[in-house]
Amino acid sequence: MSHDAVVGHGGGALGAVDRAMHAIEKFTALVSGFGIFGLMLIGVVHIVGRKLFNAPIFGYIDIVEISMSALVFLGLAYTERLGGHIRMELFVSHLKGRWLWAFELLGVVIGLAIVSVLTYYSYTHAMRAYTSGDTTIDAQYLLWPSKMIVSVSLALLFLRLLVSLWGYLRLLADPRAEPVAVPELIDVEAQAIRDAETAGVEIDHTHDTGRRT
Repeated sequence: MSHDAVVGHGGGALGAVDRAMHAIEKFTALVSGFGIFGLMLIGVVHIVGRKLFNAPIFGYIDIVEISMSALVFLGLAYTERLGGHIRMELFVSHLKGRWLWAFELLGVVIGLAIVSVLTYYSYTHAMRAYTSGDTTIDAQYLLWPSKMIVSVSLALLFLRLLVSLWGYLRLLADPRAEPVAVPELIDVEAQAIRDAETAGVEIDHTHDTGRRT
């Protein structure tokens, strides 16, 4: 199981590229988080305005529809860096050394192929919406900004996968090397302990009990 990767110092050129990428990824994830929070506030204002003052927000449904896809895609690269996407580990969890890194590398290569296609066609779709002036049906909001954000987010994910490809090739060449620019792989028990500690639970490793501090 993957865990939140610690992007530390060192790692040479790969580490420097990883840290630069991660800074961009954290920014886009932050924008996504604030955007989702903003949508929640807009929803509250919409409901209160409709129920109490008979004054709902014009085009509220359209705002939600065009915003959600863009906001979700903004966090893709960040989640990939942390190894937070859904993984099937029944087989991979038993692998070690070069076999493990080879399978991880294969997954990245497949991901690159898929994301490259998605990036290209999402960009052409966004440009088509821009040139045609495509809008939502009800409120007539322009669609191309949201579609372009999706394209840019996929391009960022593609760059992250390229960095991961570099990292796994390095590990494939030297399995004993310290992993750089790839998610840290830990077992389920270690993941649970770290999640508990992150939540403020003090873990008693001797008796496997915990208490909240």
